[in-house]
Amino acid sequence: MTQTRRLEMEDLYAIPTPSDPRLSPDGSQVAYVVTAPNGEDDRYDVAIWVADVAGVDGPAPRRLTAGRSDGAPRWSPDGRTLAFLAARQDAKPQLHLLPLDGGEARALTSLPLGAGAGVWSPSGDRLAFIAPVDIDPDRGPGAPLVVDRLGYKADGAGLIGSLRTHLFVVAVDGDSATLQLTEGDWNAGMPAWSPDGTSIVIVGDRGVDRDIAPSSSLLRVPAGGGQPQALTDDQGVIAAPFFLTPTEIVFAGSTDYKPGHTTLFLLDITDGVGGKPTPLAETFDRNVMVGAPGYPGGAPAGGVDRSIVFCARDRGCTHIFAVHPEEGDVSRVAGGWDRTISGLSVGAAVGLLAFVASTPTSPGEVFVAALDGADERCLTNLCADALPDVALYKPEDRTFKAHDGTEIHGWVVRDPEVGPNAPMLLDIHGGPHNAWGPSFDGVHPYHQVLAAQGWVIVYLNPRGSDGYGEAFYTSVVGGWGQADLGDFLGAVDSLVADGTVDPQRLAVTGYSYGGYMTCRLTASTDRFAAAVPGGVVVDLAAEFGTADMGWYLGVLEVGATPTEDPARYVAVSPISDVDQVTAPTLILHGEADQRCPIGQAEQWFAGLRARRVPCQLVRYPGGSHLFLFNGTPSHRVDYGRRLIDWVTRYAGTV
Repeated sequence: MTQTRRLEMEDLYAIPTPSDPRLSPDGSQVAYVVTAPNGEDDRYDVAIWVADVAGVDGPAPRRLTAGRSDGAPRWSPDGRTLAFLAARQDAKPQLHLLPLDGGEARALTSLPLGAGAGVWSPSGDRLAFIAPVDIDPDRGPGAPLVVDRLGYKADGAGLIGSLRTHLFVVAVDGDSATLQLTEGDWNAGMPAWSPDGTSIVIVGDRGVDRDIAPSSSLLRVPAGGGQPQALTDDQGVIAAPFFLTPTEIVFAGSTDYKPGHTTLFLLDITDGVGGKPTPLAETFDRNVMVGAPGYPGGAPAGGVDRSIVFCARDRGCTHIFAVHPEEGDVSRVAGGWDRTISGLSVGAAVGLLAFVASTPTSPGEVFVAALDGADERCLTNLCADALPDVALYKPEDRTFKAHDGTEIHGWVVRDPEVGPNAPMLLDIHGGPHNAWGPSFDGVHPYHQVLAAQGWVIVYLNPRGSDGYGEAFYTSVVGGWGQADLGDFLGAVDSLVADGTVDPQRLAVTGYSYGGYMTCRLTASTDRFAAAVPGGVVVDLAAEFGTADMGWYLGVLEVGATPTEDPARYVAVSPISDVDQVTAPTLILHGEADQRCPIGQAEQWFAGLRARRVPCQLVRYPGGSHLFLFNGTPSHRVDYGRRLIDWVTRYAGTV
C-alpha cells in the first residue's frame, strides 16, 4: 500500500494539465494537448497526445508529437491527417500536417509572424486560419510608435502597435501559396467554413470607434478571395460562430458591449444577407462560457436534430448543456456539482462528446460521453500518475449570509483533524466576474499546503461572481469594493462565531480583482493580521489611462471616465484609503503586466512604506497579468512559497 502525503509547493513542477480535446471523425480517438512544467529548463513542454475512446479497455494514451511546443490538434474530415501548430527552434508557430498512417510531420506555413489554429474545409483540401499581420511593415526597429486609438497594447503581448489579425487559407497539398483573404486596419477572428466550402464566416471589429465603442460583426468572406460581406450590424459582441445548417449560423455573444451574460444567437441567412439574430434560451439565466485564458468553457457546437451544445457555469461549476432552437428549454447533459469543464468537442455524427474536466482530485482529465451525457468515461489519469502518493483535501460546500442577508456561496478547505480556532486565509477570485469552484485547479497549490499546516482556507463567490444569475453578476458594476465588501466580512463573522477560525489569526489574499479587494478590505478593517494582494489595481483613474483594458474597466465597470466623475473614482480606489491600512502586506506583481500595470503595485507599496506598515513588493521579470496561471514554473512556485511564508509569519502565530 502506497504511503500518502500532502501536497507541497514543489509538486507544481510535476503536475501536467490537458486541454483542447478533439474527437476523431470516426469517434474512435481523442487528440488532446498536455502541458507539463519542465523544472530543469524553467519552461513548459507542450505536446499532443491521443487516447483511445475505449478508455481503460483500450490502448494506453500515447504521445503523438515530439516537439516541445505543439498544440491545436485538428483532425482532417477523413481522419487520416492531423493539422497542428508547432514552434520549432523557438520560432513563430506554424501549421504542420501529420499523416496518421505513418510519416513525418511537415510544415505547411512559413509566415513571418506565425499562424493560428487551422480549420479544415469540408472537403479536406484547405485550412483556414487567423494570423497576425503588420499593417505598417515599413516601420523599422527603434522607430517611434504612433497610435491614434486605444488598444495599442495587450497583456501577454506588450505593445502591438500596427499588428492586426487577418484570415488566411492554405491548400494542404503544399502546391499553392498561402492566401491572405482579409486586410486593413481591423481584426479578423474565429473562422467557420460554410458547409459547401465556398465561403468562410469570421468575426470582425471594423467599427470606426471600436476602441471606445467596441463592437463586432459577422462577416462572410469568399474562400477564393473577395470583399467581406457583413451579415450582422456592427454592434454588440460576437464569438465562436458555426454553421448549424447551410442557412443558419449560431454564435455566442451579446447585443451590446457591457458587463453581463453572454448568450446564444441564431442568424438565418436563407436570403443570403443575414439580418437580426434571434436569441436562444432567453429564460436560461446563466452565462455561456466559450473558454478563455483563466476562464473555463468551450466553443458551442451543433448536436443532433439542430440542437446546440454549449458550456455554462452554475454555482462555481461549469457544465455542458443543450438547447433546441424551436423548443428553447435547456437541459444539462454533462458536468457535475464538483467539476469544472473546459474544452468541448462534439461529434454529432458519432454521438459523442469529448471534454476536459477538473475535479477535487485533479486539475484536469480527458473524458468522453454520449451526447446525452450517458456512458461517461475518463480516458486519462494524469494527476494520479504524476503524484501517486499525494492525497488532496476536498473542499466543503458552504453557504454564508452577507450583512444584508444575501446568500453567499463558497467553499472551505481544511484538515478535518484540526480543531477549532485555526488560522484562516480568505482567498478572493479575480474578474470580478469570474468564480471559484470546488475543483483542484493546480494554480493555487498553497491552499493544500496551508491546510496541511492547520489552516482553514475560505474562498467565496461574492456579488459579481458568475454562475448565480445576471442580476448577481452585474450587482457590483459601479460599486466595486462597496457592494461586495459585506459578503466577505459576513463569511468571516460566521466562521469566527462558530469557533472554526481564530479572530486574531486572519489573513487575506487575492489576485487581480482579488488583489483589489484584498487592498480594499485591509483599508476598511483592521481585522486581518496579514495580506497578500497579487496583480493589484488600487488607483482606478490611473488604470483608465495605462491598462490595456482601462477604458472598459472605467466606462463600463466604474460607470464613467475619470473626468466625468472624479469623485466616483476616488470612492472606488483603495489608494484613497491607504492611510487606514495596518496589516503587514506582501505585494506580488508581474513586471510586464498590462492589465494591471506595475505602477499599481508601486503606488500601494509606496503608500504603505510611507506609513511604515511592514510591506514587501516582489516584481516577477517578464510576468504578464496571467503569470500566476502560465508564467514560468519557478515564478509560480516562488509566488506560493512567499505567500505561505508571509501569512504564517504574521497571522499564523499571533
